Amino acid sequence: MIKNDKVFRMLSMYDKLSSGKVLFKNEEANAFHVNEKSIQRDIEDIREYLDAQFAQTGNENRLIYDHTQRGYRLERFERPMLSNEEVLAVTKILLDSRALTRAEMMEMLDRLVACCVPPENRRLVSDLISNERYHYIELQHKKVFIDKMWQIGVAIHETKNIEITYERTDRKIVNRKVQPLAIMFSEFYFYLAANIENIDREKAFQNAEDKFPTIYRIDRIQELTVLDEHYRIPYKDRFEEGEYRKRIQFMQTGKLQRTEFWYQGINVEAVLDRLPTAKILKEEDGRYLISAETFSNGIEMWLRSQGDRVAVVQK
Repeated sequence: MIKNDKVFRMLSMYDKLSSGKVLFKNEEANAFHVNEKSIQRDIEDIREYLDAQFAQTGNENRLIYDHTQRGYRLERFERPMLSNEEVLAVTKILLDSRALTRAEMMEMLDRLVACCVPPENRRLVSDLISNERYHYIELQHKKVFIDKMWQIGVAIHETKNIEITYERTDRKIVNRKVQPLAIMFSEFYFYLAANIENIDREKAFQNAEDKFPTIYRIDRIQELTVLDEHYRIPYKDRFEEGEYRKRIQFMQTGKLQRTEFWYQGINVEAVLDRLPTAKILKEEDGRYLISAETFSNGIEMWLRSQGDRVAVVQK
Protein backbone atom coordinates (compact mmCIF):
# COMPACT_ATOMS: atom_id res chain seq x y z
CA MET A 1 0.00 0.00 0.00
CA ILE A 2 1.34 3.45 -0.94
CA LYS A 3 1.79 5.76 2.01
CA ASN A 4 -0.58 8.74 1.93
CA ASP A 5 1.92 11.36 3.04
CA LYS A 6 2.74 14.71 1.36
CA VAL A 7 6.52 14.42 1.73
CA PHE A 8 6.56 10.81 0.51
CA ARG A 9 4.19 11.77 -2.31
CA MET A 10 6.37 14.65 -3.50
CA LEU A 11 9.56 12.56 -3.33
CA SER A 12 7.88 9.85 -5.36
CA MET A 13 6.75 12.39 -7.96
CA TYR A 14 10.18 13.99 -8.11
CA ASP A 15 11.83 10.59 -8.62
CA LYS A 16 9.54 9.93 -11.58
CA LEU A 17 10.33 13.28 -13.10
CA SER A 18 14.09 12.84 -12.56
CA SER A 19 14.00 9.47 -14.31
CA GLY A 20 12.42 11.09 -17.38
CA LYS A 21 8.85 9.92 -16.83
CA VAL A 22 5.78 12.04 -17.53
CA LEU A 23 3.59 12.91 -14.55
CA PHE A 24 -0.19 12.76 -14.93
CA LYS A 25 -2.26 14.51 -12.28
CA ASN A 26 -5.16 12.09 -12.38
CA GLU A 27 -2.87 9.06 -12.02
CA GLU A 28 -1.02 10.59 -9.07
CA ALA A 29 -4.29 11.61 -7.42
CA ASN A 30 -5.65 8.06 -7.71
CA ALA A 31 -2.41 6.49 -6.52
CA PHE A 32 -2.23 8.62 -3.39
CA HIS A 33 -6.00 8.89 -2.78
CA VAL A 34 -6.04 12.69 -2.91
CA ASN A 35 -7.75 15.13 -5.24
CA GLU A 36 -6.03 16.72 -8.23
CA LYS A 37 -5.82 20.09 -6.46
CA SER A 38 -3.45 18.53 -3.92
CA ILE A 39 -1.29 17.17 -6.73
CA GLN A 40 -1.26 20.60 -8.38
CA ARG A 41 0.00 22.15 -5.14
CA ASP A 42 2.71 19.50 -4.97
CA ILE A 43 3.74 20.34 -8.53
CA GLU A 44 4.04 24.04 -7.62
CA ASP A 45 6.14 23.12 -4.58
CA ILE A 46 8.48 21.11 -6.81
CA ARG A 47 8.74 24.11 -9.14
CA GLU A 48 9.74 26.34 -6.21
CA TYR A 49 12.38 23.81 -5.19
CA LEU A 50 13.82 23.74 -8.72
CA ASP A 51 13.91 27.56 -8.79
CA ALA A 52 15.80 27.59 -5.47
CA GLN A 53 18.27 25.02 -6.79
CA PHE A 54 18.90 27.16 -9.86
CA ALA A 55 19.59 30.22 -7.68
CA GLN A 56 22.07 28.27 -5.54
CA THR A 57 23.84 26.06 -8.08
CA GLY A 58 23.11 27.52 -11.51
CA ASN A 59 21.78 24.15 -12.69
CA GLU A 60 18.52 24.89 -14.46
CA ASN A 61 15.76 22.27 -14.49
CA ARG A 62 12.21 23.25 -15.40
CA LEU A 63 8.97 21.46 -14.66
CA ILE A 64 6.84 22.07 -17.74
CA TYR A 65 3.45 20.94 -18.96
CA ASP A 66 3.73 18.92 -22.16
CA HIS A 67 0.56 19.61 -24.15
CA THR A 68 1.26 16.72 -26.51
CA GLN A 69 1.36 14.12 -23.73
CA ARG A 70 -0.98 16.07 -21.44
CA GLY A 71 1.32 15.62 -18.50
CA TYR A 72 4.23 17.20 -16.66
CA ARG A 73 7.86 16.46 -17.36
CA LEU A 74 11.28 17.72 -16.32
CA GLU A 75 13.21 19.68 -18.91
CA ARG A 76 16.92 19.94 -18.24
CA PHE A 77 19.11 22.78 -19.44
CA GLU A 78 22.81 22.04 -19.43
CA ARG A 79 24.85 25.06 -18.49
CA PRO A 80 27.72 25.36 -21.00
CA MET A 81 31.16 25.39 -19.40
CA LEU A 82 34.02 27.58 -20.46
CA SER A 83 36.50 26.00 -22.83
CA ASN A 84 40.14 25.46 -21.83
CA GLU A 85 41.12 28.39 -24.03
CA GLU A 86 38.49 30.66 -22.43
CA VAL A 87 39.57 29.74 -18.90
CA LEU A 88 43.18 30.48 -19.79
CA ALA A 89 42.19 33.89 -21.21
CA VAL A 90 40.09 34.76 -18.13
CA THR A 91 42.83 33.73 -15.67
CA LYS A 92 45.40 35.82 -17.56
CA ILE A 93 43.09 38.85 -17.46
CA LEU A 94 42.47 38.37 -13.73
CA LEU A 95 46.17 38.13 -12.96
CA ASP A 96 46.99 41.20 -15.03
CA SER A 97 44.24 43.23 -13.33
CA ARG A 98 45.92 42.89 -9.90
CA ALA A 99 42.54 44.00 -8.54
CA LEU A 100 42.38 41.58 -5.58
CA THR A 101 44.56 40.66 -2.65
CA ARG A 102 46.92 37.75 -3.22
CA ALA A 103 44.84 35.38 -1.08
CA GLU A 104 41.61 36.30 -2.90
CA MET A 105 43.21 36.00 -6.33
CA MET A 106 44.78 32.59 -5.69
CA GLU A 107 41.54 31.18 -4.30
CA MET A 108 39.53 32.56 -7.23
CA LEU A 109 41.95 31.07 -9.77
CA ASP A 110 41.82 27.67 -8.06
CA ARG A 111 38.02 27.68 -8.12
CA LEU A 112 37.87 28.82 -11.71
CA VAL A 113 40.18 26.02 -12.88
CA ALA A 114 38.43 23.41 -10.70
CA CYS A 115 34.93 24.39 -11.84
CA CYS A 116 35.49 25.04 -15.52
CA VAL A 117 38.36 22.86 -16.71
CA PRO A 118 38.06 19.08 -17.26
CA PRO A 119 40.25 17.11 -14.79
CA GLU A 120 42.61 15.91 -17.52
CA ASN A 121 43.49 19.53 -18.52
CA ARG A 122 43.71 21.21 -15.10
CA ARG A 123 47.42 20.55 -14.71
CA LEU A 124 48.14 22.10 -18.11
CA VAL A 125 46.12 25.26 -17.42
CA SER A 126 47.66 25.57 -13.95
CA ASP A 127 51.18 25.22 -15.39
CA LEU A 128 50.50 27.94 -17.96
CA ILE A 129 49.70 30.50 -15.24
CA SER A 130 52.03 29.19 -12.51
CA ASN A 131 54.79 31.74 -13.09
CA GLU A 132 52.42 34.71 -12.99
CA ARG A 133 50.80 33.30 -9.86
CA TYR A 134 54.18 33.00 -8.17
CA HIS A 135 55.18 36.57 -9.02
CA TYR A 136 51.75 38.09 -8.37
CA ILE A 137 52.01 41.44 -6.55
CA GLU A 138 48.90 42.69 -4.81
CA LEU A 139 48.04 46.38 -4.72
CA GLN A 140 49.28 48.61 -1.91
CA HIS A 141 45.91 49.06 -0.23
CA LYS A 142 45.72 45.29 0.54
CA LYS A 143 41.98 45.55 1.23
CA VAL A 144 39.25 42.96 0.78
CA PHE A 145 36.18 44.69 -0.62
CA ILE A 146 34.26 42.13 -2.69
CA ASP A 147 31.51 41.95 -0.05
CA LYS A 148 31.02 45.72 -0.28
CA MET A 149 30.97 45.53 -4.08
CA TRP A 150 28.19 42.92 -3.92
CA GLN A 151 26.19 45.09 -1.51
CA ILE A 152 26.55 47.99 -3.92
CA GLY A 153 25.46 45.81 -6.83
CA VAL A 154 22.31 44.71 -5.01
CA ALA A 155 21.57 48.33 -4.04
CA ILE A 156 21.91 49.38 -7.68
CA HIS A 157 19.56 46.59 -8.77
CA GLU A 158 17.00 47.57 -6.12
CA THR A 159 17.56 51.34 -6.62
CA LYS A 160 18.31 51.87 -2.93
CA ASN A 161 20.31 54.72 -1.43
CA ILE A 162 23.49 53.91 0.45
CA GLU A 163 25.55 55.72 3.08
CA ILE A 164 29.32 55.48 2.88
CA THR A 165 32.30 56.56 4.93
CA TYR A 166 34.98 57.33 2.37
CA GLU A 167 38.70 58.10 2.48
CA ARG A 168 39.61 60.70 -0.13
CA THR A 169 42.98 60.92 -1.87
CA ASP A 170 44.01 63.65 0.61
CA ARG A 171 43.30 61.17 3.46
CA LYS A 172 40.32 63.18 4.64
CA ILE A 173 37.37 61.04 5.77
CA VAL A 174 33.94 62.11 4.53
CA ASN A 175 30.44 60.74 4.94
CA ARG A 176 28.13 60.65 1.95
CA LYS A 177 24.58 59.57 1.19
CA VAL A 178 24.47 58.55 -2.46
CA GLN A 179 22.38 57.00 -5.20
CA PRO A 180 24.55 54.14 -6.54
CA LEU A 181 24.38 53.96 -10.34
CA ALA A 182 27.12 51.65 -11.62
CA ILE A 183 30.22 49.63 -10.78
CA MET A 184 33.15 50.06 -13.16
CA PHE A 185 36.70 48.75 -13.41
CA SER A 186 39.72 50.63 -14.72
CA GLU A 187 43.46 50.07 -14.35
CA PHE A 188 43.68 48.01 -11.14
CA TYR A 189 40.67 49.49 -9.30
CA PHE A 190 36.91 49.04 -9.03
CA TYR A 191 34.87 52.23 -8.91
CA LEU A 192 31.37 53.26 -7.88
CA ALA A 193 29.58 55.92 -9.92
CA ALA A 194 26.94 57.62 -7.78
CA ASN A 195 24.85 60.76 -7.34
CA ILE A 196 25.37 62.57 -4.04
CA GLU A 197 22.33 63.60 -2.02
CA ASN A 198 22.01 66.52 0.40
CA ILE A 199 25.27 68.33 -0.38
CA ASP A 200 26.13 71.96 -1.03
CA ARG A 201 27.42 71.69 -4.60
CA GLU A 202 28.77 75.25 -4.56
CA LYS A 203 31.16 74.35 -1.74
CA ALA A 204 31.90 70.74 -2.62
CA PHE A 205 32.53 70.95 -6.37
CA GLN A 206 34.71 73.04 -8.61
CA ASN A 207 31.85 73.07 -11.10
CA ALA A 208 28.53 73.30 -9.25
CA GLU A 209 26.65 72.75 -12.52
CA ASP A 210 28.27 69.37 -13.09
CA LYS A 211 25.35 66.92 -13.26
CA PHE A 212 27.42 63.81 -13.91
CA PRO A 213 27.99 61.14 -11.21
CA THR A 214 30.77 61.28 -8.67
CA ILE A 215 33.38 58.50 -8.82
CA TYR A 216 34.50 56.60 -5.70
CA ARG A 217 37.17 53.93 -5.49
CA ILE A 218 35.46 51.01 -3.80
CA ASP A 219 38.53 49.92 -1.82
CA ARG A 220 38.49 53.35 -0.14
CA ILE A 221 34.97 52.89 1.18
CA GLN A 222 35.53 52.19 4.87
CA GLU A 223 31.91 51.65 5.89
CA LEU A 224 28.78 51.05 3.84
CA THR A 225 25.11 50.85 4.78
CA VAL A 226 22.30 50.07 2.36
CA LEU A 227 19.31 52.19 3.34
CA ASP A 228 15.70 51.09 3.22
CA GLU A 229 14.78 53.94 0.92
CA HIS A 230 14.53 53.97 -2.84
CA TYR A 231 15.58 56.62 -5.33
CA ARG A 232 13.86 57.18 -8.63
CA ILE A 233 15.40 58.33 -11.89
CA PRO A 234 13.12 58.92 -14.89
CA TYR A 235 13.83 56.59 -17.79
CA LYS A 236 14.89 59.48 -20.02
CA ASP A 237 17.51 60.45 -17.42
CA ARG A 238 18.71 56.91 -16.72
CA PHE A 239 22.42 56.36 -16.33
CA GLU A 240 23.89 54.54 -19.32
CA GLU A 241 27.18 53.25 -17.99
CA GLY A 242 28.28 51.90 -21.38
CA GLU A 243 28.13 55.34 -22.98
CA TYR A 244 29.57 57.00 -19.87
CA ARG A 245 32.42 54.47 -19.74
CA LYS A 246 33.56 55.44 -23.25
CA ARG A 247 34.21 58.98 -22.10
CA ILE A 248 35.59 58.51 -18.59
CA GLN A 249 38.80 56.68 -19.33
CA PHE A 250 40.70 58.21 -16.43
CA MET A 251 38.12 57.87 -13.64
CA GLN A 252 37.90 61.59 -12.98
CA THR A 253 34.57 63.32 -13.25
CA GLY A 254 34.18 66.82 -14.56
CA LYS A 255 33.08 68.72 -17.61
CA LEU A 256 32.63 66.81 -20.86
CA GLN A 257 35.23 68.13 -23.25
CA ARG A 258 36.52 67.48 -26.75
CA THR A 259 40.25 67.28 -27.35
CA GLU A 260 42.00 67.33 -30.73
CA PHE A 261 45.60 66.24 -31.12
CA TRP A 262 48.06 65.05 -33.70
CA TYR A 263 49.48 61.57 -33.17
CA GLN A 264 52.64 60.34 -34.85
CA GLY A 265 53.53 56.81 -33.91
CA ILE A 266 53.66 53.26 -35.16
CA ASN A 267 50.38 52.11 -33.64
CA VAL A 268 47.42 54.46 -33.97
CA GLU A 269 45.14 51.49 -33.21
CA ALA A 270 46.38 51.55 -29.60
CA VAL A 271 45.22 55.17 -29.31
CA LEU A 272 41.77 54.34 -30.66
CA ASP A 273 41.49 51.42 -28.22
CA ARG A 274 42.61 53.60 -25.29
CA LEU A 275 40.05 56.30 -26.14
CA PRO A 276 36.83 54.63 -27.36
CA THR A 277 35.33 57.95 -28.48
CA ALA A 278 38.41 58.83 -30.57
CA LYS A 279 37.98 59.45 -34.28
CA ILE A 280 40.60 60.03 -36.94
CA LEU A 281 39.77 63.32 -38.64
CA LYS A 282 42.55 63.14 -41.23
CA GLU A 283 45.94 61.63 -41.98
CA GLU A 284 48.97 63.46 -43.33
CA ASP A 285 52.42 61.99 -43.91
CA GLY A 286 52.01 59.27 -41.27
CA ARG A 287 50.45 61.66 -38.74
CA TYR A 288 46.86 61.36 -37.56
CA LEU A 289 44.61 64.19 -36.41
CA ILE A 290 42.44 62.66 -33.69
CA SER A 291 39.41 64.00 -31.83
CA ALA A 292 38.14 62.47 -28.57
CA GLU A 293 35.45 63.24 -25.99
CA THR A 294 36.35 62.71 -22.33
CA PHE A 295 35.29 63.89 -18.91
CA SER A 296 37.65 66.07 -16.84
CA ASN A 297 41.31 66.79 -17.47
CA GLY A 298 42.49 63.22 -16.94
CA ILE A 299 43.33 62.91 -20.61
CA GLU A 300 46.07 65.51 -20.17
CA MET A 301 48.16 63.09 -18.09
CA TRP A 302 47.86 60.45 -20.78
CA LEU A 303 48.76 62.92 -23.54
CA ARG A 304 51.86 64.01 -21.64
CA SER A 305 52.88 60.38 -21.21
CA GLN A 306 53.03 60.02 -25.00
CA GLY A 307 55.89 62.49 -25.27
CA ASP A 308 56.67 63.93 -28.71
CA ARG A 309 54.33 61.44 -30.39
CA VAL A 310 51.44 63.76 -29.48
CA ALA A 311 50.78 67.45 -30.14
CA VAL A 312 47.57 68.98 -28.77
CA VAL A 313 45.64 71.20 -31.16
CA GLN A 314 42.70 72.30 -29.03
CA LYS A 315 40.43 71.37 -26.14
